[in-house]
Amino acid sequence: MRSDSKGNRVLQYVIVFVIAVTLNFFLPRLMPGNPLALLAGVDVGLLTPAERAQVLEQAGLDQPLWRQYLGYWGDLLRGDFGYSYRQKLPITQMIGERLPWTLLITGSSLLLSALIGITLGAVAAWNRAKAVDIVSLWAMIMMDSLPSFWLGMLLITVVSVNFRWLPSFGAVTPGMALEGWDRLTDIARHAVLPITTLAVLSVPGIFINMRYTMLGVLGEDFIRTARAKGLTETTVLFRHVVRNSLAPVVTILAIRLGFAFGGTVVTETVFSYPGLGRLIFEAVSGRDYPVLQAAFLVITLAVILSNLAADLLYPILDPRARSS
Repeated sequence: MRSDSKGNRVLQYVIVFVIAVTLNFFLPRLMPGNPLALLAGVDVGLLTPAERAQVLEQAGLDQPLWRQYLGYWGDLLRGDFGYSYRQKLPITQMIGERLPWTLLITGSSLLLSALIGITLGAVAAWNRAKAVDIVSLWAMIMMDSLPSFWLGMLLITVVSVNFRWLPSFGAVTPGMALEGWDRLTDIARHAVLPITTLAVLSVPGIFINMRYTMLGVLGEDFIRTARAKGLTETTVLFRHVVRNSLAPVVTILAIRLGFAFGGTVVTETVFSYPGLGRLIFEAVSGRDYPVLQAAFLVITLAVILSNLAADLLYPILDPRARSS
């Protein structure tokens, strides 16, 4: 891909980000009702007139709209997402504490599901129309229909309650000051069930994409040419078929990573896992609108960056796209 093409793509995503930030700024202000309710939630009626004036001044709502908009951009560029008047904490601190936990389970589950989905999809496509292909395809369709909350509660019931193999909630064992390998082991044990839930739900989509992409590659002329040269089936499979099938799958994985930031709400709620999804659930329950606004902006940025990464990765993985 030429440098000017890369620059155009980056510029497009910058424009999308500016539009997203602008919408994120104006939508709460265009909502009907008292703007204080967006900041203080249901407790706005408990504030004295002096406290209301102080909240408006701290939030900058007593200034003209254009100045509020410029101030909003200035705060974002400094990494300041505002203040949660319900939690009495800076929102940047709240997101900073929750985001690593979400990255742990989403990144691990995406890596695990990618390994399983790509492998099974390749095996199914290579053995197309055979028993292993038909059975695996039906199994993936059934897995894809599983609700995340049902799967999570099933794992808790079987693994945590019946067999007591793994903890059922939280990210660490409460009341225990663990350090070193003991702490890492404790974190890993708490993350197994959320990671398993997310991975099981992600495998079918990756499997199906890999299978159909590989079936398309198997019909290409260069595959017949490779076989006509006398290359072994193993060489054809790994050097030509799988390699040329990975580009669309990797781009899909990059996009999935962006959407995973907001797609863990149900899973983190089921397992009481203290990630960004759980923070969104708590903000909705407590009507903490500034936290919701900041969380949605983080998710938007993650989606934009993941799409940009997918666009930049595709020509690296697929020479045909690079030459075009």
